[in-house]
Amino acid sequence: MARTERLYALIEILRHGGPHRAEDLARRFGVSLRTIYRDMDTLAASGVPIEGTRGQGYRAKAGMTLPPLVLDEAELEVLHVALAVMGGAQEASLREAAASLAAKIEEALPEEPGRRVEGFGLATYPFDAAARGGAHLPRLRAAIRARQKLRLQLAGGGGARVVRPLKLDYWGRIWTGVGWDETAADFTTFRVDRIEELTVLPQLFVDEPGKRLEDLEARGAA
Repeated sequence: MARTERLYALIEILRHGGPHRAEDLARRFGVSLRTIYRDMDTLAASGVPIEGTRGQGYRAKAGMTLPPLVLDEAELEVLHVALAVMGGAQEASLREAAASLAAKIEEALPEEPGRRVEGFGLATYPFDAAARGGAHLPRLRAAIRARQKLRLQLAGGGGARVVRPLKLDYWGRIWTGVGWDETAADFTTFRVDRIEELTVLPQLFVDEPGKRLEDLEARGAA
């Protein structure tokens, strides 16, 4: 069991009765006692309302918890823009709450198929840029589904490029796109909030060896 899955399972156990001894939890999950202690420290540091101590057992205190949620891409888009709004608020407590919520969402998201890019998850962007990026998401998603080529112009110059869009990734605060850049004849990763112009082209594309998402993933695993 992955650590993230174990942490969620621990929350569910703690919410129902208790106290639960660390020794019993360690046997249940097949991990060491030290691992359970570290997991409890992680949950407490993340704001999970836990009471209890080592040797005495643990239980969840009365607090605000949410059941597991399944979010589709459109709902993640809404979260993305909302967090960008609060991330640019003048009140420090709102900015901090937005950053904390973004970190929790990012932690809960599955690691596949996305791969982290250093600096993407922790950066703060002004609302106008985030909203501008959010406006591109519906057309990007539609182009990925239809296998339709795009012409992109990104901030910072470099000229327009023709891209075969392959997937979108969400990093807690921003979206990035991955595709095959026909102009550069290589794979590219671009930040959606840096798109200045996006044109959906009439040309469709088909899978070609060396230009597919699995080819990029195989390159990263090599």
